[in-house]
Amino acid sequence: MKSKIIQPLLSLLLLLVSTLAMSQPKQPDWTKIEEETMKHFQAILRINSSDPPGIEKPVVDYLKSVLDKEGIETKVFALNPNRPNLVARLRGSGKKKPVLIMGHTDVVNVDSTKWKHSPFSATREGGYVYGRGAVDDKDNVVACLMVMLIIKRMNMPLDRDVIFLAESGEEGNVKYGIAYMVNEHWSEIDAEYCYAEGGGVIRTAGKVLYSSIATTEKMGRGVKLIARGVAGHGSVPLQTNAIVHLSRAISNIAAWQTPMRLNETTQAYFQRLSTISPTDEAARYQAILSGKGADAVQEYFAAFEPSKHSVLRTSISPNIIKGGYRSNIIPSEAEATLDIRALPDEDMDKLLDEMRRVINDSQIEIIKPGTPSRPSGAPSRLDTEGFTVTEDATKRIYNTLTIPTMLTGATDMSFLRAKGVQCYGVGPMMDTEDGPKGFGAHSDQERISEEALQKFVKFHWDIVANLAKKDELKIKNEK
Repeated sequence: MKSKIIQPLLSLLLLLVSTLAMSQPKQPDWTKIEEETMKHFQAILRINSSDPPGIEKPVVDYLKSVLDKEGIETKVFALNPNRPNLVARLRGSGKKKPVLIMGHTDVVNVDSTKWKHSPFSATREGGYVYGRGAVDDKDNVVACLMVMLIIKRMNMPLDRDVIFLAESGEEGNVKYGIAYMVNEHWSEIDAEYCYAEGGGVIRTAGKVLYSSIATTEKMGRGVKLIARGVAGHGSVPLQTNAIVHLSRAISNIAAWQTPMRLNETTQAYFQRLSTISPTDEAARYQAILSGKGADAVQEYFAAFEPSKHSVLRTSISPNIIKGGYRSNIIPSEAEATLDIRALPDEDMDKLLDEMRRVINDSQIEIIKPGTPSRPSGAPSRLDTEGFTVTEDATKRIYNTLTIPTMLTGATDMSFLRAKGVQCYGVGPMMDTEDGPKGFGAHSDQERISEEALQKFVKFHWDIVANLAKKDELKIKNEK
């Protein structure tokens, strides 16, 4: 009797094990992949694609040659021939919408006199690779390239097309890159999900703390304040002095705290962060979530953790002041530029009306921002297959918690979110000690650890392979 019961159970267990094995893509030869990753990474790092002037063509030519050699479909689109965008595609069954993986080929400028190693030498030293673009954003570019190569070589059956966009112009000239592709060639990159820069695996003292996945970002909006008064001789001070009125306006704005407002991403951010933080930090995060004692915590954040203060609200920072041209002349006009980083759902007209009330000065004119360089879009959801797959990959590769984040800066994912694409910002391991030491993005010694680069390629592949592969279990059940 027991054997009659045990035999079906064993058969069921074997079936479950077999199904699990089928549901996970088989692993490539990572030793060979790591060697090839480093080869391609160093090659593109050695290409000076600084923006400005923005000559990304040599990077695109290199990527295209590698992809063409493997028989991967590629197309090039360019508003400016020196600033092309490369689209590579691996075709699936079409049962599901495509997944887009994206990296930008331009980098910010350098002052080569401040670099220990030549900024375009891709020097390997002490387990690191040094070079402009090492973490912004040629790490993403090479990870996307390797994902395409691995999937193609493994002849992996796909239910989604996998699209790789190597875009130009992210560092300040989006009209050549993502704006051009979205406005003129949307059908080439239309996807359900997108993975691009913006996240990272946070590590301190060699210990991984959590994986940050960017699911939304604040929107940059530049606003000008113009004070107008009566010009006169500096020897006779005037109450209408434009500089005085502008100074008061700036002071009022700086003292004004816009309302705290959480969204799905920031709620999850503070909630999940509270589960892995020391008691005092966790208490602050819980206070933000509950509202009890939140005012005191906001003051603490403003003083000691300004990045957390910024994700709670629309922020305003006065960054440029212009006024006067001689020490003995009272100017008739003075101007200040405010950097507004708005929450994704901010009503700018209402915000500016409140700003006028806070300034309360008829001599101050607020000049509304023009058309923004990047559009606003709803935050990407946390209940999608794309986010779940990313969480699973995080556990497998880094054995840590995934925490969704709202970026206070801007990325090109905003163009895609505005079109309804669910976008998730990913990145390699980042040591919190590196930034203050001058080893971070845009620094004079930009670098990435070799370990971080190679793990990032595995992470990127794990996400895309599991999101795009054929659903083996579903196919089996349909039979």
